[in-house]
Amino acid sequence: MAKFNLFSEESNKSPLARFWRKFKSNHPAVVGLWLFSAFAVLAAAAPLIAPYGVNQQHSEALLIPPSWHEMGDVRFILGTDDLGRDVLSRLMNGATYTFGLSIVAALLTTVIGVVVGTFAGISHGIRSSFLNHLLDITLSIPSLLLAIIIIAILGPGLMNTVWAIILALLPQFIHSVRNLIVTELNKDYITAFKLDGASNWHILSRGIFPNIYEHIVVIFTMALSTAILDIAALGFLKLGAQPPTTEWGAILAENLGLIYLAPWTVGLPGVLLFLAVLSTNLVGDGLRQVLKARKAD
Repeated sequence: MAKFNLFSEESNKSPLARFWRKFKSNHPAVVGLWLFSAFAVLAAAAPLIAPYGVNQQHSEALLIPPSWHEMGDVRFILGTDDLGRDVLSRLMNGATYTFGLSIVAALLTTVIGVVVGTFAGISHGIRSSFLNHLLDITLSIPSLLLAIIIIAILGPGLMNTVWAIILALLPQFIHSVRNLIVTELNKDYITAFKLDGASNWHILSRGIFPNIYEHIVVIFTMALSTAILDIAALGFLKLGAQPPTTEWGAILAENLGLIYLAPWTVGLPGVLLFLAVLSTNLVGDGLRQVLKARKAD
């Protein structure tokens, strides 16, 4: 009886509660979620909590190492650069550009990708064939290379970088959503919907989307990880954010000549990029494992 009651209690939980119970059992994914949340908060609140202005110069404190170094200064926890600017303040502000704009790009990609992917999934004939061939062509080009091509057309700049990332991520997102839609359309419950005379919108909203939204969340995390790397790479190549913008890739490019003299000005933005991508991938892997567990159940 106790076993039955336990099963009954579990079955009475909401889908979100069951989802969270399975997700939190994956400890690396939970660590990734905490890191991801910290970066999200930092991206939103950096201008309010940064100790100094991003371009505020301290002429008496040029190339001060981090505070834990014997030559460090407690006023500058992560040191200063060659212009006397506080590294911590610039890195915190850079989260708004690298991480925050990556989220914006991934969200816009998700909205557009779901709409176009759904249209591609329910289309037939010439329209479906044209979209498939177009996707095959664009998918053969790596996202970063495609973004560079788009930047070459639009011109360098931070906002052009965001649009380039969106356009570069769209083909893979559309392809994934289309495959999800096609897979669901071949299932028996969709046939039952059609026999009941349900409209396409009713089938999508009541049947297909409730079964694929979790997959879309996983695809979103993958797109976000790629967006973070691509925005930083374009900034490093001086095709994206331009100095003195504090985007992490642009900071790396700006301080590359100081790598031997002041390695913290290069190493710290690289560590933040690593942690941002790692946290996103950990959350994505956790979501994928939960989805696999639900399929097994």
